[in-house]
Amino acid sequence: MYQNTPPRSTRSAIRLTRRGRFALIATGAVVAGTAVAVPLLTLESEQHARPTSLVIPEGWRAGQVYDAVDKVLALPAGSTRRSVAKAGLKLPNDADGNPEGYLFPATYPLESNGRKATPESLLAYMVDTANKRFNGAPVAAGAQRNAMNVYQAVTIASIVQAEAASKADMGKVARVIFNRLERGMPLQMDSTVNYALNRASLRTSVGDTRIDNPYNSYQRMGLPPTPIDNPGEDAMRAAISPPPGDWLYFVTVKPGDTRFTADFAQHQRNVAEFNANQKSASPAR
Repeated sequence: MYQNTPPRSTRSAIRLTRRGRFALIATGAVVAGTAVAVPLLTLESEQHARPTSLVIPEGWRAGQVYDAVDKVLALPAGSTRRSVAKAGLKLPNDADGNPEGYLFPATYPLESNGRKATPESLLAYMVDTANKRFNGAPVAAGAQRNAMNVYQAVTIASIVQAEAASKADMGKVARVIFNRLERGMPLQMDSTVNYALNRASLRTSVGDTRIDNPYNSYQRMGLPPTPIDNPGEDAMRAAISPPPGDWLYFVTVKPGDTRFTADFAQHQRNVAEFNANQKSASPAR
């Protein structure tokens, strides 16, 4: 008999997260990253000139975007978050007013046609950019081909963005998500638990996987209710056109070595190797 998930006693060993990927610190928040940090501000000169543009990196959460807008516009903390309701954002009905997933990562000017940017204008610019990228024929057709709508595709892309250790891994991560959904298995993605807990971490405890939260994909079936970050185009392409494969598990044993498998026993061995690497890398006390 085919067993969709391992027995509860071994479930704590499953870690589909990319594991071992480094975290970057930006504007006081932890930012998951696979490449060098993208500078928050583009300056006219090195003489502390006023910034002329705002760079939103791939994978930032809405909260990080809000904080960055507050900082670049020299506004009190929380100003941009409070402006969401009055920004008139053109979001999908499924989003229910939450722009997570639609604050498209790009570089945005802080002045246009002589008018200075506001939180509302920047957020609207980001959402309009996302709609242009996501609502075109390729994405819509790709979503339909995989029996989902565009908002669901963006949600999958956001998980791919958070989980994949490299651009090369994105397609395989997307295929793992589809394979688990098709088999009625919980996604069991650490990135969704991190989102629920508003943190970024490479370690997820058994207690973390038991929290009562709609974003806990260890306990809840299907996709989380919204995207968990703002994905870029590479993650979106992976979400609508993943490569064929039977993978159900993956773990980044060490940087540059992410292993995908359909065999749970093999996955356990990979996780054990990851744990051994982590232990050996830990500083002696």
